[in-house]
Amino acid sequence: MTIDQTQDQIIEEFAEFDEWMDKYEYLIELGKDVPLIEEKHKTREHLIEGCQSRVWLHAAMEGDRVRFSADSDAIITKGIVSLLVRVLDGRRPEEIKNADLYFIDRIGLKQNLSPTRSNGLLAMVKQMKLYGMAFEQIAKN
Repeated sequence: MTIDQTQDQIIEEFAEFDEWMDKYEYLIELGKDVPLIEEKHKTREHLIEGCQSRVWLHAAMEGDRVRFSADSDAIITKGIVSLLVRVLDGRRPEEIKNADLYFIDRIGLKQNLSPTRSNGLLAMVKQMKLYGMAFEQIAKN
């Protein structure tokens, strides 16, 4: 499945809910499926700056693909990072770097988050794209 196909699937899933409380509950459920970061990677180095809650994100290359794992101490934030991992995990670095993550706006995520959570979302996206750029550079050298 491509990045856009995955995003379209997420948009369809969220369209089933009329109320944002139901969407938050769904986000919490999705957080249970995030590939959990190993305890040894729950370090300051993997902590996302700019998030109100603590979010750890780890990336590693497997062949020509980037594999992400994550965790958060907040259940909604864990759901948010699980969506990002779902869209970007297992992609080539240049795909991650160039991804247009339109699902965030289409499901109304950014506008229905508190300003601090919204900043955290942007910080997570930025960090994942930075990993894509870094791994792309490593592959070129």
